[in-house]
Amino acid sequence: MRITGGSWGALQHLNAEAIIDHCLNWMERIGWVRNFDRIARTASGPHDGIEFVDSEVYKLLEAMAWELGRNADAALEARYTALVRRVAAAQDADGYLHTSFGHDGQRPRYSDLEWGHELYCAGHLLQAAVARLRTGHDDELVSVARRLAEHLWNEFGPGGRDAVCGHPEVEVALAEFARATDEPRYLELAKLLLERRGYRTLGTTLFQGSDYFQDDVPVREAEVLRGHAVRALYLAAGALDVADETGDDALADAVEAQYRRTVERRSYLTGGMGAHHQNEEFGEDYELPADRAYAETCAAIGSVMVAWRLLLRTGDPHYADQIERTLLNAVLVSPRHDGRAFYYANSLHQRVRTHPHADDELSERAEASMRAPWFEVSCCPTNVARTLASIAGYVATAHDDGVQLHQFAAGDVRTRLDAGVLALRVETAYPRDGVVRVTVIEAPDAAVGIALRVPAWADGATLADRGVPTSAAPGMANVHRVFAPGDELVLTLPLTPRYTQPHPRVDAVRGQLAVERGPLVLALEDVDLPQGVDVEHVELDAAAPPIATDDGAEVTLRIRVDPDLPAVAADEIRARLRPYKDWANRGPSTMRVWIPMAR
Repeated sequence: MRITGGSWGALQHLNAEAIIDHCLNWMERIGWVRNFDRIARTASGPHDGIEFVDSEVYKLLEAMAWELGRNADAALEARYTALVRRVAAAQDADGYLHTSFGHDGQRPRYSDLEWGHELYCAGHLLQAAVARLRTGHDDELVSVARRLAEHLWNEFGPGGRDAVCGHPEVEVALAEFARATDEPRYLELAKLLLERRGYRTLGTTLFQGSDYFQDDVPVREAEVLRGHAVRALYLAAGALDVADETGDDALADAVEAQYRRTVERRSYLTGGMGAHHQNEEFGEDYELPADRAYAETCAAIGSVMVAWRLLLRTGDPHYADQIERTLLNAVLVSPRHDGRAFYYANSLHQRVRTHPHADDELSERAEASMRAPWFEVSCCPTNVARTLASIAGYVATAHDDGVQLHQFAAGDVRTRLDAGVLALRVETAYPRDGVVRVTVIEAPDAAVGIALRVPAWADGATLADRGVPTSAAPGMANVHRVFAPGDELVLTLPLTPRYTQPHPRVDAVRGQLAVERGPLVLALEDVDLPQGVDVEHVELDAAAPPIATDDGAEVTLRIRVDPDLPAVAADEIRARLRPYKDWANRGPSTMRVWIPMAR
């Protein structure tokens, strides 16, 4: 699938032109790339950054690899090649690769499995190599990854260290690398690391217990995702890969049940996950405070990884709905419109007016008021970069006699079915517009299926075949027949704004409503209110339906009586709500997604 335009095309262009370059420039500026030069003895000085900054270089390499597979740009190829050479020069003779451990003046290898992140970083390098292999290149990065994987096998495989990493990631990476290289030992190691987790082997602290590391119970025995959200989601993705490759249905079913409960009870309307700033953790069931949401960008990306694997396993469009919700709200809220600043944590309610960060200012705290150009822990910008570069991989699937479109992106889809080649062109301005036009470019002389997802919110959708529209219920709308070049299917999704009620057990937003338009969660910012009126001063008139605007909705608000509030012309106003993902791009503001209902 190749994206050629529309909103996703614009985002991939932004990623190629701004985000990737921004990430590399910052990591060069603050020494994270130079750490590899120090190990290779082409530079001197102490290590820069915390223990896992190597992983950001590897995630950037993954983003570059996917982007080069999409668009073979000579300048980017040169920067990628130069960066790979610097990484390769730091690899030890036995395959070990890390810039914080195992060298002169550093702690010994694997002496801090709780916090050292050595296997975590290794996992991200393996995933970068997978991206390179999947885009048709077996180059120096792949050679580095093979040597590293062999080292991991020798060190942690059968007869090796009986240990796990404090931050899961290597499990999913090993499983993917096993697929890409057709080396079963790497899958065996991924399985072994999964089976070792859950027996309280990692050391704990006053604030981080075994559940923080998902080391409290074995993976298949857990009931819900818990602890550090990113760790939990990466582990779940790895468990699903291992389950699929080994035929372990019991493991896959257990992880699916955990994820479904997490989505139902521990996820925000945006798809964001993680209610606690302390430890970046999940809260308990229905503990979802809007104003204290952590909802880390990396956790949202981890959720997409899990949902995608469950979609592939089950074919249930519920998971494609979850991917869409999470990508369009909890992930895309992170990058600023120019691609040069990011949110790490994503509140759903900003009570205090935000303030800008200087574009050359390193943010110490993840909870940036407005998007910050870089963080001392900058896992999210590089995660956004690799996700945008590879987004085409989430759009479509195929089986023996049909193609399924799960996400709506303008571009070309081509695959070989049992009956022959099926090639499609997709044209859409979604989610700004609800029309998705699929044109057959090439088709076999036999009946095949073309299925399009109808989101759960899309009551009243229609699918037109041969110009005749018919009702399309939420789920998968499938047309199975002999197609000819030029045939069209047109899916029309209603984007009428709608009020959304919270679950009654979510105490933090009881008595409030949110507004959604299609797949987009909308937000109210004070820059769309009369001067002197804040988002804390208004209530929603739920009796007046929201009215569609070009990018969101207009609602009726009543202004609360407040002795500290300056007089305004009316006690009832119309105000625009805009996509949550776009908030804080127009200057300092306050914001809320959930708005109290007027009594």
